[in-house]
Amino acid sequence: MNFAGMYSPENRRRFLAFGGLLIVVIAILDSVTPHVPLGFLYLFPVLLIAGFLSRREIILVAALCALLTALFSDYHLSEALSFSVMSWMGIAGTGLFVSEIVVSRERTLEHQQELQALVESSPLAIMTFGPDGRILLANDAAQSLLAPGEPSICGQPIAEFLPILEGIAERRKSILRTELRCRGKRKSGETFLAAIWISTATTALGPMIAAIVVDLSQDIREREGESLQFLLANAKILMGAVAHEVRNLCGAIRLTYSNLSRLDGLQSNQDFMVLGAVVQALERLSAMELHSSEDHGPNFVELTSIFDELRVLIEPLYRESGMEIQWRIQEDSRLIRGDRYGLLQVFLNLARNSQRALKSAKRKRLTISTDVEQDSVVIRFEDTGTGIAHPEKLFRPFQNGATSTGLGLYVSRAILKSFGGEIIHETRSEGCCFAVVLQSVAHREALNA
Repeated sequence: MNFAGMYSPENRRRFLAFGGLLIVVIAILDSVTPHVPLGFLYLFPVLLIAGFLSRREIILVAALCALLTALFSDYHLSEALSFSVMSWMGIAGTGLFVSEIVVSRERTLEHQQELQALVESSPLAIMTFGPDGRILLANDAAQSLLAPGEPSICGQPIAEFLPILEGIAERRKSILRTELRCRGKRKSGETFLAAIWISTATTALGPMIAAIVVDLSQDIREREGESLQFLLANAKILMGAVAHEVRNLCGAIRLTYSNLSRLDGLQSNQDFMVLGAVVQALERLSAMELHSSEDHGPNFVELTSIFDELRVLIEPLYRESGMEIQWRIQEDSRLIRGDRYGLLQVFLNLARNSQRALKSAKRKRLTISTDVEQDSVVIRFEDTGTGIAHPEKLFRPFQNGATSTGLGLYVSRAILKSFGGEIIHETRSEGCCFAVVLQSVAHREALNA
């Protein structure tokens, strides 16, 4: 019988009865041999039953055993009292010590069971392996990740699934807690991208490593899919904006061509006829403008969650550059008409433009604020940077002196216009301010839309 099973509740009555019987037997033996003290034998029944008794009960049983020891001895009264006190202290101390061991063991087992249940029920793959690189323990999630439908991976080398971890327990002499990203391999030979959190520990069996493994393949596929969709959406918006500009230009050319066609002699001019063919081709090109995303139904997003993501993305960059961001965001429960990724891209572009402008400024501060109006929300990005030298050239693509392609503000305006928004440059005595105007609706209106 193991330790945990020995002191299980179902054994309590049996052990207490057996312990009581032993005390009676020892008392009888002690009574017939007064010249040979047998009081030390009471330690055995006390050791046996202490795990089932409370502290008070242990002290009372020890007092009974000490009283029996003194009662059946041939010591004088003073010696018997002294002997009984010493016996009581010894027996009680032994019983209390055993009781504490049992209680501590039970608590440890309870915590171990809770921890084991937590590990087994975890959706994360958790495993441990020793200095020889073989897996010691692995939960169901680890089995499903590395060898679904196969025999247990316990006892198999970790290098077969995660080669980067081969020999790491032997090579590492100090405590290691880190995160890795590497290629993993399933038992079937299929590879996947793994994120691994590992920590080392020194045990009686030598260095040991615990690892938590997550398959990032699906997340990456979803992220890349979303990036592709957003890239296509931006390309669609950009082509629509360019086609709009081409259509305006074609309208002007068409008007000029019509006016010139009234002049005598030009209708039969071959060059003029070629010009007419070019005008018609440009008109067909301008007719290829793509429809905006509103044709597929309105899209509503919560502005607060976008600001939360924006904080995570830009605050570390500003902090590292010694710049300050002030957030003056009004709490509002309305939804915004727009695309989540499109708005985040616009906000990021404005924040990065401000960051570049603040590099040479004395005061380095960006203020992001919102003004809630009846049916719209205005988000302002106001910095203390160098300002705009030629504001009349804003929102024009491929400007001289612009960073990168010079398309940032042009594309940002096109994205906003695709769902009815607008971006405006507001003049300030110091620095620069861009205001993003978005349409807002109540939750109930969004549900009915």
